[in-house]
Amino acid sequence: MNATAMFAALRAARKKSVRSLGKRILRKIDRYMAANSLVPDEPVLDSQSFPWVADLEANWRDIRAELEKILEFRDHIPRFQDVSADQYRISPDDQWRTFILYGFGYQSELNCGLCPKTTAVLQRIPHLQTAFFSILAPGKHVPRHRGVTKSLIRCHLGLIVPRQREQCYMDVGGVRCVWEDGRAFVFDDRYPHEVHNNTEEERAVLLLDVERPMRRRAVVLGRISLWLLKRTAYVVEARRNLAHWEQRLQAHLAGKAGGAGG
Repeated sequence: MNATAMFAALRAARKKSVRSLGKRILRKIDRYMAANSLVPDEPVLDSQSFPWVADLEANWRDIRAELEKILEFRDHIPRFQDVSADQYRISPDDQWRTFILYGFGYQSELNCGLCPKTTAVLQRIPHLQTAFFSILAPGKHVPRHRGVTKSLIRCHLGLIVPRQREQCYMDVGGVRCVWEDGRAFVFDDRYPHEVHNNTEEERAVLLLDVERPMRRRAVVLGRISLWLLKRTAYVVEARRNLAHWEQRLQAHLAGKAGGAGG
């Protein structure tokens, strides 16, 4: 083995060691958060434990109406992997698109401005971190995967659900969740989960990440972990990619307005 190959092998071994250490630390943090959680450590949670869910459901028709306007320029809605490159391993095609309103606490002013009623509802949710419209094409399968931190819990609000809705579902830790227009469910995405849209129709939901209710010390640890996560390449690159897509959309909307003006 020459020196260059040896250096490359050592570098790869070091990266693997760092990843392994990071995973061990993350597992310990997850166990601590689970032990200090104020909601059960279960794959699917009781939506009544989260008062803001009722507000989401009460406003679902307004939210869907704004989504339908967004879908009129769907070619300018990025694929998930166009924003978060890490998602390529679970969705390498163009069958999963995301219109991001909030990402890890960062607000997309352009996108939120296009969805004022949705944004007003989101602003009433305590400790919201992420919110986006998640749009799956007919026949799409998202393979089993896990979220990055137990400091968050996730919610899906059904907006456009295929008529054969029993054939369009998510499996979370062995629990099957079926979407319904105007209804939300809450789950822990640190449990392995996958999505099947075994229909010929599109499925769209409003996806939210909210801080997990925990005891005070765990809340502090959770917020530190989120602060660190926001400074990783995973999030920094995603914010940069989102800014690029915002510019594309803004140019499209400006051109459309100019054309309408004559």
